[in-house]
Amino acid sequence: MASSSSSSSLSPPGVPLELHVTNREKLLSSLRHDLSHSSRPLHGFVFLQGGDEQTRHDTDHIELFRQESFFAYLFGVREPGFYGAIDITTGNSILFAPRLPSDYAVWLGEVKPLSHFKERYMVSMVYYTDEITEVLHDQFQGSGKPLLFLLHGLNTDSNNYAKPAQFEGVDKFEKDLTTLHPILTECRVLKSDKELALIQFANDISSEAHVEVMRKTRVGMKEYQLESMFLHHTYMYGGCRHCSYTCICATGENSSVLHYGHAAAPNDRALEDGDMALLDMGAEYHFYGSDITCSFPVNGKFTSDQSLIYNAVLDAHDAVISTMKPGVNWVDMHLLAEKIILESLKKGCIIVGNVDDMMAERLGAVFMPHGLGHFLGIDTHDPGGYLKGLERRKEPGLRSLRTVRELQEGMVITVEPGCYFIDALLLPAMESSNASRFFNQEGIGRFKCFGGVRIESDVHVTASGCKNMTKCPRKTWEIEAVMAGEPWPLDKTL
Repeated sequence: MASSSSSSSLSPPGVPLELHVTNREKLLSSLRHDLSHSSRPLHGFVFLQGGDEQTRHDTDHIELFRQESFFAYLFGVREPGFYGAIDITTGNSILFAPRLPSDYAVWLGEVKPLSHFKERYMVSMVYYTDEITEVLHDQFQGSGKPLLFLLHGLNTDSNNYAKPAQFEGVDKFEKDLTTLHPILTECRVLKSDKELALIQFANDISSEAHVEVMRKTRVGMKEYQLESMFLHHTYMYGGCRHCSYTCICATGENSSVLHYGHAAAPNDRALEDGDMALLDMGAEYHFYGSDITCSFPVNGKFTSDQSLIYNAVLDAHDAVISTMKPGVNWVDMHLLAEKIILESLKKGCIIVGNVDDMMAERLGAVFMPHGLGHFLGIDTHDPGGYLKGLERRKEPGLRSLRTVRELQEGMVITVEPGCYFIDALLLPAMESSNASRFFNQEGIGRFKCFGGVRIESDVHVTASGCKNMTKCPRKTWEIEAVMAGEPWPLDKTL
């Protein structure tokens, strides 16, 4: 981790593209097992379409390309316009590259030979996209039309469907639209050591950048300046051209807006003395991401009220991480976080009454309306949260959970409890015949423009427990020391 100067102890690591070979082998093994189990022949092709470049509306301005996530997982290809296949019988992997025009070399650089892609992406063979039909028919070892296992299925985080590959000649193949998606999604849930190393680097550089922002935050700055410092640090020292998601740089009342930072709320408020900042930012490195939130007072010193809410959230964060291990149910972790936050708010005389009664009334969802966390990997909200047969809970707060699964070794999941004072939730609850009895009106009144606190770390579930991959100051005294100029990590001997 860096010292107090504007530099970094980190540098971008080399990317072992063998990790995509491993990902393909993992899928092939799972798919063959599924086909054998259902007495189906072991032939056909997994067939995916990579992403295409997009222009901004009707202009010729090309947005910075980022590969489609399933394609990135299996092939690691950074260029647009590719297709990929895996032969289930032989295990051969085939890339299909776009046939580029000769003037590509004038405007965009060298037209690389197919051998370049074969070597770089460690596949068995490479052809052009206009050869897909011919090549797959030649490679197919079954009888009749070759069978394509195409990607089609629901992403339970976005509610969007993965789109099956389209190409000229697709009607000359048999198509299976149901088998691949759940198997490939489940492959992505459990991370290999090589994947974990990339997620760890994304965490390391992002943690360092959060510390840098914390150290340089001053009253009077604009929120976007904090975002700018983060983006600069992760790109300058980490080679992270992409962020995992749009940065949330919220201060004051804005920190109660859960997805602040979008085009209609563009991180543009001036920081005021007495504000809390809630900064939710994570860099992406070779497709793999991080998702980290730090909350701190912009003037560098916690008030008693800020400490009360911050420590309520930190206690929940720490309790969940200390309880996590394989076999633990994620719904139980969410409820644990809620209960600890409610107990802290009761101690602070913000709410009154029996905490178990509050839990039954779902009062926790008034202060933490989002789920406790989500899978993390190539996507910020990595897929696989709801296996077939798993029902989404209906109750407030619980219905926002992005998974209800039991934890397994190899999962990477965010732990991000929060406590927010959101008028749109508080006012109806305070007027409710059932919930109003829990509120101390005077106590709540102190927090009318407080905003909120969220603390988010990325956690790897291990065989016996878990490992927090995020390395930010968390305790109030650590944050105050770092903001006062102390190096991070703090020298524990002082």
